[in-house]
Amino acid sequence: MAAGRDLLNRLADAGEDAIGRLADAPGGDRMLGAFNSLRDRVDELQRRVRGIDALERRLTELEARVEELSGAREGSLPQRVITPAGTAAGSAEAPPEADVTPGL
Repeated sequence: MAAGRDLLNRLADAGEDAIGRLADAPGGDRMLGAFNSLRDRVDELQRRVRGIDALERRLTELEARVEELSGAREGSLPQRVITPAGTAAGSAEAPPEADVTPGL
């Protein structure tokens, strides 16, 4: 385990040195500023994405309520189906039959 920690310490030191050299390089401060800005943007994006779960739960609850309300409303109203002839289905009057004369 000591060799692993030593390797991690060497990598951390090398990373710190590289960041220090970047800050000293021409344009390095702009690049570090862009990286910091990117980090802030990613943090904001993560916060927003975490909020999606709550919105999905709320949407599921609302969909269930709409289904429940529409089911109650459908059960209380009689269903009326309009046929192509314009009369309500189930009425006593049947649509007139077309007079078809063969051969004409």
